[in-house]
Amino acid sequence: MTKSELIQTLCEKLPHLIEKDVELAVTCILEQMSQTIAAGERIEIRDFGSFTKRHRVPRTARNPKTGESFELEATTAVHFKPGKQLKDRVNDHRKDYLIKKL
Repeated sequence: MTKSELIQTLCEKLPHLIEKDVELAVTCILEQMSQTIAAGERIEIRDFGSFTKRHRVPRTARNPKTGESFELEATTAVHFKPGKQLKDRVNDHRKDYLIKKL
């Protein structure tokens, strides 16, 4: 799902909201999340998952086509760890999720 598809879906589910307001809300949320992760803080959204900033150490890599080795620099990456309910939904354990919800 792209950002524009998310906005369109929210507009369909919430017809009382103006599309520009939904777009502004989605943009603000994503921008705040980006700034928080860039600052090295953790984001946790209950039942969905958590986002953290992870440091990757420099390492030696190899080109599989030529076999040539080369050095990769240290990098920073965003790590997402899904929450239990999200994992259950993805793994099609919806029965457990629905039973617990009732």
